[in-house]
Amino acid sequence: VQLQASGGGLVQAGDSLRLSCAASGRFVMGWFRQAPGKRREFVATISYAGGSPVYADSVKGRFTISRDSDKNTVYLQMNNLKPEDAAVYYCAARSSGVTVMTRESRLYPYWGQGTLVTVSS
Repeated sequence: VQLQASGGGLVQAGDSLRLSCAASGRFVMGWFRQAPGKRREFVATISYAGGSPVYADSVKGRFTISRDSDKNTVYLQMNNLKPEDAAVYYCAARSSGVTVMTRESRLYPYWGQGTLVTVSS
């Protein structure tokens, strides 16, 4: 399984950014992030079919996860970015056979390399 995340960059607070994650197949996908000195935390996940999105409370209403199944690509649209959103963002994948959405990073066996998001105040 190969996951390639992209789209990170330097933005100002209040700006928007869209991350992409191209997968080598079709999986249940998730986004996680890790800020310096902090543990990796869950951001959002989406089902194999593109429904049932689940978000961390900290991003709910600002971030949107979606997928283009034809391209095996998952997106994370991030609006109204805040300095506390700055982190390395990772996409992760689980088997398409799972039906229960989870925030637990340990249940995602496949990980991309991460893309850095920097938000200036």
